[in-house]
Amino acid sequence: MSHNQQQTKGHRSEATRDAILSTAERLFAERGLNNVSNRQVSEAAGQGNNAAVAYHFGTKTDLVRAIVRRSSGPIAERRRALVERISGSTRPRDWISCWVLPVVEHFESLGSPTWHARFGAQVNAEPEFRQIVVEEALTDPTLDVILEGLNRCLPPLPADVRIARNYMTRQLIVSTLADCERVLAEGRETPYVSWNKAANTLADALVGLWLAPVTTEPPSVDREANRRPAR
Repeated sequence: MSHNQQQTKGHRSEATRDAILSTAERLFAERGLNNVSNRQVSEAAGQGNNAAVAYHFGTKTDLVRAIVRRSSGPIAERRRALVERISGSTRPRDWISCWVLPVVEHFESLGSPTWHARFGAQVNAEPEFRQIVVEEALTDPTLDVILEGLNRCLPPLPADVRIARNYMTRQLIVSTLADCERVLAEGRETPYVSWNKAANTLADALVGLWLAPVTTEPPSVDREANRRPAR
């Protein structure tokens, strides 16, 4: 096989992989991960070979990981650049913005409609696949830098509170951006929804979340005040 033939074959293979990834992301976003088979993805991607997903990626887990990585790389690059710009900041919102803004900017750069935010929400809803996102996030050291910078700006928080608020932050980002993407994809004209508004609203809410007071005692009910009068 000549060099040109090898290049042509490589380009076709890459185009096929991209088609499969885009199709799988859309189907998973619309139907959920457990309601779509590799065979359905291959057919919807226009592949005559129903085993195309297995050939190019392997298992469904491998396919999901490839979709996650396709966006995690560009997001990580944006995040590193933003962290460099605000390095040394003592404002919690600066560090929160480093968490949120790169994700939003990436989605906005994809045009409309996009599917990755809703795909992320579907992955987050399935414990067997959610760990993939966690594992991929751990490969980005910039997230640790963001958390360290944020923690320096906050009042002392117990370790369990920090862990809980970290988890809540990730959940709020996933669900809010999925809802925003859904509205934008449906073409509903509203002055209240845009990627920029989503980024600002999220950052404001997350600053409040991280600066919220910590209750050391469980909520209690004043039983005497609420006791029914004796008959």
